[in-house]
Amino acid sequence: MKTKKNLDTTTGWKNQNSKDLYGIDDWGHGYFSINRKGNLVVKPDKGQSQLEILEVIEHLKKNKINTPVLLRFPQILESRIHELYECFDRSINESGYQARYKGVFPLKVNQRKDVIDEIVRAGKKYNYGLEAGSKPELIESLSFKLNPESLLVCNGYKDKHYIRTAIEASLLKNNIILVIDQLDEIHDIIKFSKKLNANPCLGIRLRLYSRGSGKWAESGGEASKFGLTTVELLTALDILTKNGMVPNLKMLHFHIGSQITEVRRIQNAVKEASRIYAKVKGMASALEYFNIGGGLGVDYDGSKTSSDASANYSMQEYTNNVVFTLKEICDEEGIEHPTVVTESGRAIVVYHSMLITNLAYEKSIHYDRNVEVGEDTPNVLQNLYSCLDEITIKNYRELYHDSLQYKDEILYMFNLGQLGLEDKAKGETLFYKICQKIYRYLQQTENESEEFDYVRKLISKKYIGNFSMFQSMPDFWAIDQLFPIVPIQKLNKEPTNRGTILDITCDSDGEIDKFVDVKDVKDLLELHALDNNPYYVAVLLLGAYQDSIGDLHNLFGAIHEAHVVLKDDDEWDIKRVIKGDTVNDVLTMLKFNKRSLVHGIETSVQRSVDDGDISYQMGKSILNNMKKEINDYTYLDF
Repeated sequence: MKTKKNLDTTTGWKNQNSKDLYGIDDWGHGYFSINRKGNLVVKPDKGQSQLEILEVIEHLKKNKINTPVLLRFPQILESRIHELYECFDRSINESGYQARYKGVFPLKVNQRKDVIDEIVRAGKKYNYGLEAGSKPELIESLSFKLNPESLLVCNGYKDKHYIRTAIEASLLKNNIILVIDQLDEIHDIIKFSKKLNANPCLGIRLRLYSRGSGKWAESGGEASKFGLTTVELLTALDILTKNGMVPNLKMLHFHIGSQITEVRRIQNAVKEASRIYAKVKGMASALEYFNIGGGLGVDYDGSKTSSDASANYSMQEYTNNVVFTLKEICDEEGIEHPTVVTESGRAIVVYHSMLITNLAYEKSIHYDRNVEVGEDTPNVLQNLYSCLDEITIKNYRELYHDSLQYKDEILYMFNLGQLGLEDKAKGETLFYKICQKIYRYLQQTENESEEFDYVRKLISKKYIGNFSMFQSMPDFWAIDQLFPIVPIQKLNKEPTNRGTILDITCDSDGEIDKFVDVKDVKDLLELHALDNNPYYVAVLLLGAYQDSIGDLHNLFGAIHEAHVVLKDDDEWDIKRVIKGDTVNDVLTMLKFNKRSLVHGIETSVQRSVDDGDISYQMGKSILNNMKKEINDYTYLDF
């Protein structure tokens, strides 16, 4: 497919205004931009070539793949792996570090086979490996053809079945490192190693005093869920020594939390772990891997700060801190430099996917009641009418406060039975008209004071989006994770509305009402007025965790997916389409049987025909439609 090149429409609003408004250059990391038509584009390798999202959506729609749809860009995965290795190589070369870097991707971040296929393919030339945190993830990882030098790190709580499976897998020439996360695991490891005549490579997870920062800070530190204390570490070394397995110890591992927002926390953890590594190296000479776990942050809001939705460092600063700090400690301790291992997941996959949904219509409150004030009108309504009549750009603050007081008085009098329903409706209408005037004055004076947040919220629109927040972006609902949201068209035109986005679930929590901003968190997003044409928005940076933790709220299932690759000269192809769940798919997950469902409907239809409630033809039509709907997409057809 070929992207057509059109000139900008001559308006006062330019693409750069939209880039600044939505922060595209701040959080986009060079992967996203706006073309000359004012449409959102993706640059999978950050080069000049690009693909237009609107073209992809229109092509899918012609092929009966309607929104909501998840677009994946596998080339971005390759770009992220390349950048990670390039940053570590630069830090290693600049510091004179005498060992190399090896990365592993943690499956918990995204277990989708099609995603891991692309990661393994892109990572082959780097000997990029995988990390499994459970027995199912271990078995999944064994299905991928990793390079012989790629690591397969086994973490998480382990029972005897997980341990035996990992040791058996190590006999199949898999480069597995079985990490001891809890001291009790060591006994089963020794037992099965002897029973299977195996010689597995082992690791030990450390429980550091150092902690991360941000939402997941509490997952690190001395009270963390995983890892051995110093006492337990020495006990483990004693047990391994008594059983002749100290030479099997190849890795020390730690993890201080996901999405670390402050680079100094990483540096502190590396310092502490480096000292431990140096001491253990004196007792276990075969030790060679220093695994710092995950935590490499993603700048979701583009602020480059230590806020929960950002990180105050770049990937290069991250690798510099790790390598330079580790080298300094090792040199002081007089030990050889270990191979650096990281388990960064979020930073690898987060940019590669986006949700595209259409905003079906605007939902706003209607206050079109005719208000006439006469001598018999209650005083409180006359006062509110006077506020509306007298308000100007010079006195709107004072009269806003007066109108708030009158509004409260109306509710108080209504609750006492002193005002009727008609008067209450008139009061609400007058107050809304006052807020409309104030909103215009706020725009003219560029007044962004929090004092008028209520006015902005009241005047704002609510856009209905054809998606389920609980399926496609559950982190927003569960932990207030922010995601960039951008219209994919009209970006060369100024958005005239502000609003929130409602999903189609019947849950009052299904509303996106927090939006990224470089300076703050916005309660409203700037959007264009809807016309008779489809209006699409993209929710970006969804590649980490969302695919795994989405739920079936209201039985809205997985959405359609399209894997899009960029070719030369702005040409693109859809590499793969994965259709979303049908009604039958989600009901089957809940143990319903399609045949039984259809039989139940047939019985009801036949009963109504026999009773004369509906005709035979109507019954047949109802049954055919029910059968069709059972096999249809779970989302709405706006």
